[in-house]
Amino acid sequence: MAKKSVASMRKEGGKTVAKVIKAVKSPKTGAYTFREEMVPVDSVKDYLTKK
Repeated sequence: MAKKSVASMRKEGGKTVAKVIKAVKSPKTGAYTFREEMVPVDSVKDYLTKK
């Protein structure tokens, strides 16, 4: 379960990146935590399909 954030961040002269929030289940407790990462827009689909 992951989603691409609505807003994308942009720097002058740099690549466009998106903030991706992914829910990760803890093997110990079974509780979910959220992992946030800044990923280039070109590789968002690859990041979301990777386990």
